[in-house]
Amino acid sequence: MELEDNEKKDSLKNFRSFGQQIVDTASVFYRRGWLFGTSGNLSAVINETPLQIAITGSGLNKGKIDLSGLIVIDVNGNVISGNKKVSSEADLHIAVIREMHAGSVFHTHSVWSTMLSKRYLKDGGILIRGYEMLKGLNNVGTHEHSEWIPIIENSQDMKTLSATVTSILRQHPEVHGFMLSGHGLYTWGKTPEEAERHVEVIEFLLEVYGRGNAGTDNIP
Repeated sequence: MELEDNEKKDSLKNFRSFGQQIVDTASVFYRRGWLFGTSGNLSAVINETPLQIAITGSGLNKGKIDLSGLIVIDVNGNVISGNKKVSSEADLHIAVIREMHAGSVFHTHSVWSTMLSKRYLKDGGILIRGYEMLKGLNNVGTHEHSEWIPIIENSQDMKTLSATVTSILRQHPEVHGFMLSGHGLYTWGKTPEEAERHVEVIEFLLEVYGRGNAGTDNIP
C-alpha cells in the first residue's frame, strides 16, 4: 500500500512538472503559428510502469490552456485522470512512445508541414541534407547528415493509422519525425525539452526546404 501511495505521489509530481512544460510549450508554439485553432496535441510520459501519459485534451485552443486542459491516459488511451475529451490522435502518441521509447511527443500544424506533406505525399517523404541546423537533432553531429522525413496518408481510422505509423517507424528507426498528409508534423524526444527542440529544428528545415523548392517538383 505504501508503495502504491508513493507511485501515485510520483505520478502527480511528474504530472505537475511535465504538464506545466507542455502548457508553456503549447503557448510558445501557438505564438509561432504552429498550433492555431484547436490543432495539435502535446504529450509527455509521467509514469513508465504502468504507462501513464499526460496529453492535451481535444477541442481546445492549445495556446490558451492551463493544467486543467490536460488529461492522463493509459497505454490503451483510456482517460484515468482529468475531465477533458481525449483526442483520437492519442493512439498515434502511444504508438510513437512505444516504438521509439520516447518520453514526449509533440504534434504541430504549421503552414509548411501542411503544404509539404500534401505536395510530396506521392514521394513517400522528403530528404533534407546539408544544413547546419540538422545538428540540433539527437545523435546528429554533422551538417552532412541526410534526414528522411516520411509522409503518411492521413486517415480518420486511428487504429489503422497507428499501425501504419508503427510500421514506418520500424522501417526507419533513425528518423526524428514524420508528417501526416495535409495534417502536420509529429516529432518526439526523450524529454519535453528535446521534443521541443526537435519541433523547432524540423519546422525550420521544412520552411527552408519549402522556400528552396518553391515552384519546382525536385527533391534536392
